[in-house]
Amino acid sequence: MSNPRKVIKGQSGVRMTDTSDAIEAEDGVGTEESTGEPIVEIMPTGEAKEKITAGTQMDSKEFEGWEEQKPGKSILEKSTGREKAPDTKGKKVRILGAVFAQPEKKGRQRWGSDDEDEDPTRPDKGLSFPPSYLAKIKAIKDSLKTSVADCVVPVKVMLIPADQIFTVNFKLGLVLRQLKEHFSDLLKIPLENLQFMHEGRIVRDVETLMHLEVMPDEIARLDLFSSDSALYPVKRIYQKMKGLNNVITVRVQSGAKVYQDIIVEIEKTDFHKPFLGGFRHKITGIEYHNAGTQTAPKKLSPKVSFFTRSTQTVVEKKKLVATTNRTSTQMTKIGVYVSNMTDKLLTPRKYFTADEYHAKRLAAVLVIQRYFRKWLAKKIVKGLKEQKKVRLEWEKQEERRKEKEKKDWLKREYERRINPYSDEDFELLFRALEDWRVDQMDYIDENFTGAERKAALCELLEKETQIIASIGRQRIRANNKRQEKSITRFLDKCSAPKKWISSNNTETVMDTQYTIRARELQDIYNCIIIKNICDDERLDVLLTLKHTVKEHECKLTQDILELIDREVDLMMRGVKCANLEGLRKRIATLFLQYIKTPLFNPEVARHLKVPQDPAKLYKNIYFCHSCGKYLPSTEFSISSTSYHIIKCRKCCMLDNEARQREAFLKYKILLKELYQSEAEYDDDSQIAYLIQLHDLQYLIENIWASQSALSAWDDLYDLVIVRWDKTQEWAPWNCILLTKDEAVAHLKIKKLEEGYEPVFIHRIKHKHILAKNYFSQIPMMASILHHSDVEEKTMEEDIIETKENDSNQIEEEEDEETVESKMSESILQDT
Repeated sequence: MSNPRKVIKGQSGVRMTDTSDAIEAEDGVGTEESTGEPIVEIMPTGEAKEKITAGTQMDSKEFEGWEEQKPGKSILEKSTGREKAPDTKGKKVRILGAVFAQPEKKGRQRWGSDDEDEDPTRPDKGLSFPPSYLAKIKAIKDSLKTSVADCVVPVKVMLIPADQIFTVNFKLGLVLRQLKEHFSDLLKIPLENLQFMHEGRIVRDVETLMHLEVMPDEIARLDLFSSDSALYPVKRIYQKMKGLNNVITVRVQSGAKVYQDIIVEIEKTDFHKPFLGGFRHKITGIEYHNAGTQTAPKKLSPKVSFFTRSTQTVVEKKKLVATTNRTSTQMTKIGVYVSNMTDKLLTPRKYFTADEYHAKRLAAVLVIQRYFRKWLAKKIVKGLKEQKKVRLEWEKQEERRKEKEKKDWLKREYERRINPYSDEDFELLFRALEDWRVDQMDYIDENFTGAERKAALCELLEKETQIIASIGRQRIRANNKRQEKSITRFLDKCSAPKKWISSNNTETVMDTQYTIRARELQDIYNCIIIKNICDDERLDVLLTLKHTVKEHECKLTQDILELIDREVDLMMRGVKCANLEGLRKRIATLFLQYIKTPLFNPEVARHLKVPQDPAKLYKNIYFCHSCGKYLPSTEFSISSTSYHIIKCRKCCMLDNEARQREAFLKYKILLKELYQSEAEYDDDSQIAYLIQLHDLQYLIENIWASQSALSAWDDLYDLVIVRWDKTQEWAPWNCILLTKDEAVAHLKIKKLEEGYEPVFIHRIKHKHILAKNYFSQIPMMASILHHSDVEEKTMEEDIIETKENDSNQIEEEEDEETVESKMSESILQDT
């Protein structure tokens, strides 16, 4: 009679099978070797599906609620229903690797006996399985050998009522009594007074985590409390726990919307963090260390010994090698026929010697060299042509640029003479007038004598007087324009709001009551000076002015009010505007004086040239012997070589227009360019800023003869004065007058001895000595000159000392060489 195979599967993954052979069974589950009785195996369902073997016992009541799998289904399929457990009497039940005997039912044939093999009525008699299927069953059996009971899972134990959680790694197959003993030692509470609770149920000491249906990939949670909390209360544990590792659950995204929880254990190592530096707070005393990695470093693998006998011994091998036969020839013979249809008849040529071969190679090399040199020469010539082309184009551009600058300069000069505006423009006019007068004088002296000469001189004087009068009229118009602009700038300064830069680099603007008052007065003044307006608008402006001036009573305000009433009366009488211009100018002048009075306009006190405090008038005030006025120091032009103040700027300019009629614009341009070039060096140059206009004029005219030191170019508009030695600061004894192009080339020279001939250098040094003798009269320059001379002497002494030390060292080395040579000669003679 056949014995059908039964498979039972439940919530805990129990599988019961009846098998006849450990190897030939369908599911790869063997029988007990001694009795051959069927066994029951418990497997975890889900992803693990490992064979459970543990050392605890379980009654048959534990299998209640397990499901029986129907025939035809695989033992690895998951069951969702529940059925009553089968009868297991007369069988051996193996749970978690342990075998428990139960009463055997009498009269039942055991599987695996000899009688069963001889029974011809078995349906599976002669049944055979393919080898691949058996190999698959064997692989499943090997995978089930790993014991689930040895799996370690993290257990989180909460101490109640201390509310303290500890995480302990515990095996699934161990009884919970061992875990309770561990906590009994930690808490100092007797073992019988401690109780574990899981999901509201008290856990017995003989139970394991598998009884609590804990899977290998889960975290168990238990509550620990004391049964006698009055005598043995559970308290918090503050000492360091060894072996209690913390465990966290990390959720990882494994797909688009799929997440997987992974258990991560935090290991506690005894790795000591190295000190990487830091700092200490001076007030609190707290130390702050620099961050370092918390990962313990890997241990170094033991090094391989490189000085053993096996590594230092040479092993030699001897092996005979035969040469290979790479070619062979097949000839026609008896039994072998070789066709000659594809053979070729070769005729020997003239013998080609090695000399002829080398001569041919040499001729080919010469041909290659000739072509390469040709290509290289063409490349060089092409590069030179490109350079020449670029150079010529640059020269043309420079020439056009110079011509354009010259034309612009002449245009500005012509504009200055036609419409003069500044003092420099009138200097140019008087200089041109003087040049014209000198030419006319020379012409009269050459062509006329006696009475004719006197008549020509009178005519020349009359023409000169007319030209001076026209220049004076132009100067009056220019002064009026400049005065209007200066008044406008003055009023803008008075009415400007206060400005300052804040901490975030933003400009802050603020108006005060004084600036608002100044702005109101400025608006009234601008309305008064407007021309070509209708009578109604003029009356409104005069009415506003009258109400503004009435606020204060004084002689000035009374005069303004009288003039306003007079203008209104004349306007009512129908007087033309052209006849009222003088009256309106008087009103504007008096109101401007009203604006400049600090009593009526307090803000104007900050911008007046004449201070209101009489005590400040005695500071930096000098007397002009020419015009007899007391003026501030800024109104005097003082030369660096002068010791007394005689004339102010206006008197000097008037004397120049009447006598020499010189134009200082060229020297002003040179001085401005000198200041700019010295500012670019940024080496704390001082002497250049002590030079005044008259000093520069003397230096150019008397020292350098108003021409370039190299090309003798005498147009001062094209000349600049630069440093002779660019490593030292500019001084009258360290400068040279050159054109702009020559100055650029001069500043590129690193060593003057390499760029110029000794004769030229000697000539420049001579001019420097003349300048030094003249400017040494200035006290400030004399002190600087003395300091520079001391430095030069010390440098010369240092150079002499270094040369002497070098010569002494060379002499000592030569003496040592002579002594050594004499000793060697004596030794040779002795030998």
